[in-house]
Amino acid sequence: MYTLRVEQVFSAAHAILIQGERERLHGHDWRVRVEVGGESLDEDGLLCDFHLIERLLNDVLSPWKDSTLNEVDPFTHLNPTAEKVAETIASQLTPHLPSTIEQLTVRVTEAPGCEAAFSSRIG
Repeated sequence: MYTLRVEQVFSAAHAILIQGERERLHGHDWRVRVEVGGESLDEDGLLCDFHLIERLLNDVLSPWKDSTLNEVDPFTHLNPTAEKVAETIASQLTPHLPSTIEQLTVRVTEAPGCEAAFSSRIG
């Protein structure tokens, strides 16, 4: 399987609910790594253009940059945990990925050593 990985960092605050109690608002420099995979390449010998994944990821992250996630869709109604951030990124990227992509993994690091991931098969 061929794989590509793209990484971006954005700054945002959040306050998640844990067992029914909201923690205090705090910020992170969120590191997001998107890895795509597939068994075949396109006619140019590419799994996918790196720049396409970068643009798609930037489009997803742009509204969240320098924000309070709790105040930005979809986190106005979702608990903005690292797990939900990863799942949301994956769900927003998936419809725009080329047909060569069969697998998607999004990893979100909110602090050194603290990473959540969401993986899915596509197609």
